[in-house]
Amino acid sequence: MTKWAYGVCALALAATAALADPPSPATLTALRGLAPATALSNSEAGRAALAANFSVTGGVQTGAIRQPTLMPFPLQQEQALRDAFIAAHNLTDLADGLGTTLGAAYQARAHYLDRQRFTNMSKPVADAINYAEAVALGDAGAGKFFFANGTLDNHTPAPPEATAIFQEVNGAPDPFGRAYNRPAGSPGADKFGNSRPFQTEPIQSPIAGPDFFNTPASNSVYNRGPVMNLVDSPSYPSGHSTYGFTGAILLAVLVPERYPQMIARGAEYANDRIILGAHYTMDVLSGRTLATWELAHLLADDPLFMSRPIRDGEPLGDFRAAVVAARADVTKALEAGCGDTVAACARQDIGRFSDASADEAFYAATQTYSLPVVHPELADKPEDIGALAPEAGNLLTAAFPKLSLEEADRILTETEGPGGGFLDDGSAFGVYSRLNLYEAGRRAAALSLSKP
Repeated sequence: MTKWAYGVCALALAATAALADPPSPATLTALRGLAPATALSNSEAGRAALAANFSVTGGVQTGAIRQPTLMPFPLQQEQALRDAFIAAHNLTDLADGLGTTLGAAYQARAHYLDRQRFTNMSKPVADAINYAEAVALGDAGAGKFFFANGTLDNHTPAPPEATAIFQEVNGAPDPFGRAYNRPAGSPGADKFGNSRPFQTEPIQSPIAGPDFFNTPASNSVYNRGPVMNLVDSPSYPSGHSTYGFTGAILLAVLVPERYPQMIARGAEYANDRIILGAHYTMDVLSGRTLATWELAHLLADDPLFMSRPIRDGEPLGDFRAAVVAARADVTKALEAGCGDTVAACARQDIGRFSDASADEAFYAATQTYSLPVVHPELADKPEDIGALAPEAGNLLTAAFPKLSLEEADRILTETEGPGGGFLDDGSAFGVYSRLNLYEAGRRAAALSLSKP
């Protein structure tokens, strides 16, 4: 047990405090990949995407847009309130995606006693979680102030190699503040830039209910304070979504029998940020893209991602090996907890992820949120994952080791979503916005089972 924990969105924000040093090459690549959002106002297609981002966000938050959510909307609103907390060091808040039986077995060993104290399943599991979340959220945190006002931490100007990114895409900071009439520092706006939906949308639906700790709460106290004050916390990219997808994909790799369901859980956790009024659809899509890109490179043991210094933990020099060790511990603990094999217990699920057709429909609704195409040259063009981002296949081979990297990359290509979105600019980063890990995970599992 450890006494140190990041709470709520503080994980992403605290990460920015350590970024006064020059950003790493990996962080610069992440910023470059997320930067197309800053240039959307330059084109008619981009402005249409910004307008849809605003309207779809408002429609999802109020319920005017009826998504195929995994629960009736009032219950999904309450889930969104519970998902305001970030359980970054044991992922217990995401473990319900493992199903009623495995989820209970996981949470019996990894849970929170209060907001500061928690347990972990084992040190290898904690090490893998800590490193993945710290690296991904460090880069998400770097982006928050960089895309809001061009700094690293709101005070330290970004170095020339970072500010050059705006010039490369002909972009500028504070794209959402400028687009939605809340430029940085104006009345009612985030003083740093990129004001959030609860500051820009004309209507916000109030949500009340118990939070993760069963304490009476509301979306107001998690947006405007006192539990969490996001008034001056820039919106883009979403730190919660980065956390949720990083954790969900990692649990999918550790428990591949629940791979698709864990991807659906990551999508739900991220979508709940829109329901809460804390993030736009573009924030959520950027968090998913960033998390997927980070984990692919971590699982590939990319040297630029290894041995990065992290807060409250040791850097890992071999992440793939750490995941293998963590998977062995998770398997042993889950089998002891559920009294059978993981595969058998994975099928014992009567929760909200037990209907595959519902999971698929919900995930599909969040793939692009029906935002307009910004890069029409890629809209109907399949992108070869193996050629553009060959490390992406590790997202599947780490879970299904019978698959070759080539087979995994082919599955990702065959299942990729629509192209031409606001991040899909033809880059090796942008293509991650097209990955459909829900369908890819199902196909990978089927192919793996067919192999001797």
